[in-house]
Amino acid sequence: MTSTPGTPPVELLVCTTCRAGLPTDAPAPRPGARLHDALAGLDLPERVILRGVECLSNCDRGCSIVLRGGPGRWTYVYGNFTGPDDAELIRDVAARYEQTADGLIPWRERPPHFRKNCITRIPPQEIPE
Repeated sequence: MTSTPGTPPVELLVCTTCRAGLPTDAPAPRPGARLHDALAGLDLPERVILRGVECLSNCDRGCSIVLRGGPGRWTYVYGNFTGPDDAELIRDVAARYEQTADGLIPWRERPPHFRKNCITRIPPQEIPE
């Protein structure tokens, strides 16, 4: 499945307040903000838009990200990232996600981290009858 011209871009949301288990008084920047900065420094696919967001309410599961892609695509929340060292892995999966029409990357084609650390998947807003 490949994305087609005219489909909305994919958003990669990164929780910039994630502490990845550090105490609340740990010095800034937090691991989530450092992960966002590392992703911003990579060559992301043209149709993947990186956005920092505050608190995805997944505080006990490390740094968290969301992949969402508009009408017809499933949305995913992933956790247990540790910070900037995970940026290239996330970029590669965001590129795979962007290439799907429905947001469904076959389970066996997902890297192990993405198989084991899916917090939730949300169906497309318009569910086919």
